[in-house]
Amino acid sequence: MSDAIHIREMTQEDIDVVHEIEKETYSTAWTKDILTQEVVHNKHAFYAVVEWNDVVVGYAGMWVVFDDAQITTIAISPAFQGRKLGEQLFKHMLESAYTLGVQRLSLEVRVSNIVAQNMYRKFGLVPGGLRKGYYTDNNEDAIVMWVNIK
Repeated sequence: MSDAIHIREMTQEDIDVVHEIEKETYSTAWTKDILTQEVVHNKHAFYAVVEWNDVVVGYAGMWVVFDDAQITTIAISPAFQGRKLGEQLFKHMLESAYTLGVQRLSLEVRVSNIVAQNMYRKFGLVPGGLRKGYYTDNNEDAIVMWVNIK
């Protein structure tokens, strides 16, 4: 039996499982209230989940304002990392941004997160700046990465 992977738009019903993935992945996890605000009320937000055999194992979000998009978050449950799910989810986000008319996409990534930086480079993102002390959990710097998609 092969593993079925499906990516779809995130709904309010996904909040509980996404919050669990958030807590497993990040030392400063977003609350359920923040996730609900993003998915239900933020008219600029677009969120997607990736399912493995009908189980949500990752998610990503972005804000779209006019022709710019900012990836706000992306995470794969630690138990499912290393299976290229993050790559497939990020590709979906890029394709969604393109469909929504976005011309430029950006994100911040930890200076120490070489694996993520390498994945983003596969999709044409390049470093464009540095945000000193961006991450509040340890004051780590963030690299700002950009790509023109249209």
